[in-house]
Amino acid sequence: MTKLIDAPARPGRPAGPGRGGPAGGTGPGGGGTRRNVGSGIRNLMTSPKYGPVMVTAVLFVAVFVIGGVRYRGFFSGQVFLNLLVDNSYLIVLAVGMTFVILTGGIDLSVGAVVALSGMIAASLLQTGWSPGAVIPLILVLTSVLGLLVGLMIHVFKVQPFIATLAAMFLARGLCYVISQSSIAITDPTFVQLAVARIPLGGGLSITASVIIALVVVALAVWVLHATRFGRTVYAIGGGETSGLLMGLPVARTKVLVYVISGFCSGLAGVLFTFYTLSGYPLTAIGTELDAIAAVVIGGTLLTGGYGFVLGSVLGVLVLGVIQTIITFEGTLSSWWTRIFIGVLLLVFIILQKVLTARRR
Repeated sequence: MTKLIDAPARPGRPAGPGRGGPAGGTGPGGGGTRRNVGSGIRNLMTSPKYGPVMVTAVLFVAVFVIGGVRYRGFFSGQVFLNLLVDNSYLIVLAVGMTFVILTGGIDLSVGAVVALSGMIAASLLQTGWSPGAVIPLILVLTSVLGLLVGLMIHVFKVQPFIATLAAMFLARGLCYVISQSSIAITDPTFVQLAVARIPLGGGLSITASVIIALVVVALAVWVLHATRFGRTVYAIGGGETSGLLMGLPVARTKVLVYVISGFCSGLAGVLFTFYTLSGYPLTAIGTELDAIAAVVIGGTLLTGGYGFVLGSVLGVLVLGVIQTIITFEGTLSSWWTRIFIGVLLLVFIILQKVLTARRR
């Protein structure tokens, strides 16, 4: 009781509006406010949940500013919009990968599924099918493939790495069954969809692929943060056993995230065919690694539980701006993109480990 009586009054609480001293942070100097703001920023940057995303955002701005200072015309609005135009398919792919990695899984099949989607589209359009029938068919087929992968993981307890590796070989093999050479897409409607630009004013424009990608991102954000399914996805990544004890539909959710990944892979394949107007069996080799790298650089923890779709979008933009800088430079090989991605990936994995260890 004596300790309670003798305890000093809590400092820093102003007596009224505008009458606080420095301890309250509202007087001259505002030391308390500055300390609180600094402490909040420090906690944000060292959080395993928000820290990597904040670092990615700072990195993107820094790299973009470096490009703008070094190269004439880099700061133009169209250069930024072209990041979205050129990487719209990868944004959609990264969205699906985010769902999978949030549960602690992985999907190595997405690049091969992109190629398979392009081959199916090109071959069916060549035989006279309409885009209105081809595109939904591709999305259904790739979603079914994702369902089979999810069931393989859940029912037969196959590791996600092995299950998706098998799906990758299956999808890539089917590409060669369809054709061993490139198939051009000449369907007028499809070509029009591919080349159409949407004006934004001021000489700026985007493609329909960008609109589709942004809609997918918005839906994914809503699903992950405003639905029970999204909360279950995070719960599985945080601890599958805990999710089961809480009565969450763990099995159904684990299967559905691979269905979502398959759907996004099919849609990304369609967007990629808009970009190339062809189908080719060797398309998108290594794209699954780009998607994983974008998600990890965007702050999603590889073991699951932490991450944001918008962070994955930032990760894609970081990869895109690096590629753009190399293009503007003109004297560097495109393989430098891979080198930079590898370095960034290692840095962000170490950052995740450090932040997670500090929280423990």
